[in-house]
Amino acid sequence: MVSPETKKTFKAGEVIMSQGDQGESAYIIEDGTVEIIIEKSDGSEQSVGTRGPGTMIGEMAIVDNAPRTATVKAVRDCTLLEITKEDFSRRLEAADPVLRMTTQVILTRYRDMLTRADISNINNNWPPAETLELVYADETDAVETIKMANEFKTSLEKNEINLHYQPIVNFQSGKISGFEALMRWEHPVMGFVSPDIFIPVIEDSGLIVEASKWALREACNSLKRIESQTGHDRELHMSVNFSSTDFSSENFVETVYNIISESDVSPNQIHLEITERLLMQQPDNARETLLMCQKAGLGISIDDFGTGYSSLSYLHYFPIDTLKIDRSFIMNMHKDEGSMELVKSIIALGKNLKMAIVAEGVEEKEEAKLLRELGCDLAQGYFYAKPMAEKDLIQTMRDWETVEF
Repeated sequence: MVSPETKKTFKAGEVIMSQGDQGESAYIIEDGTVEIIIEKSDGSEQSVGTRGPGTMIGEMAIVDNAPRTATVKAVRDCTLLEITKEDFSRRLEAADPVLRMTTQVILTRYRDMLTRADISNINNNWPPAETLELVYADETDAVETIKMANEFKTSLEKNEINLHYQPIVNFQSGKISGFEALMRWEHPVMGFVSPDIFIPVIEDSGLIVEASKWALREACNSLKRIESQTGHDRELHMSVNFSSTDFSSENFVETVYNIISESDVSPNQIHLEITERLLMQQPDNARETLLMCQKAGLGISIDDFGTGYSSLSYLHYFPIDTLKIDRSFIMNMHKDEGSMELVKSIIALGKNLKMAIVAEGVEEKEEAKLLRELGCDLAQGYFYAKPMAEKDLIQTMRDWETVEF
């Protein structure tokens, strides 16, 4: 898990960093204003600007071992988030190889640009304004990402993150057979934050590992409560999403199994939901991990099936129990012959491989009826029920009437 950045405070007039010193950290300004000062070769000083909340200072210290190129003083009382060289290196090493290489090249060229610049002759026209605007725009995006990751961690600790559950319905019986657990974030200031926004952020930061552990534990405990209050006993299943970062974490299988054991649900009631992309990123490691999960009794579901890779040979390579047809194909079945044929092919493929097939994003009765006729096993979507909080789900199950066509 990634540790939160340390906060530091400086009073107006205090020196935050000095030109020529060996730096070990960069800082993000949360509050206050700083002045950047450069000492010229003749010993005189020149102010080259100020920075306020949302900007980063001292960033080159976390890239290489060169000394600070400027002095930074607090103009007003400041609160800063510290990012250490160690933390930056760890995050960079965990990044996608192409991203890592690109970042290193850009940073090296940026340092080279500063080195070759005649700082002693610097004036208010250098760097060019358009260059500063581009740097500031990129910097602002990065700052917002880091702030969001920190705020998510705080929200997780304060129980401001919760799970909603979307029912998965059996086409043959018309009854609910399980649920997918979906993470929801209600920020105290921003309000509802879409998973499409915060999930990539916590994946990049590494917070996804801790968040996934929390989600699995909460989903297991919730499943136990749901069953006890709706008259079921080890009959329902729960799908929980996991990322490639989760799979790469130490003792992943052991951690998952221990969490399930603590909740007293059966391992076969828990389905690990992953994407095709995860399998292709690290196939050998993924296969080994999934085989251990299968041996422990867990189910394995492939989410958004059909959107990833044209080669289906991996379906024989990995121990997969369930294919979830991506909702984009379900939505277009009646409008696009290609989508219809693909849905038919996936259902036939699943049957041949003895896998269960779940149709995602079923929103209309006609879609549900056609999928049932095609032999699809399970359905999930707004036609049946939207994702909902546990208490609402329990009431929905009590009131549930078998869906007939």
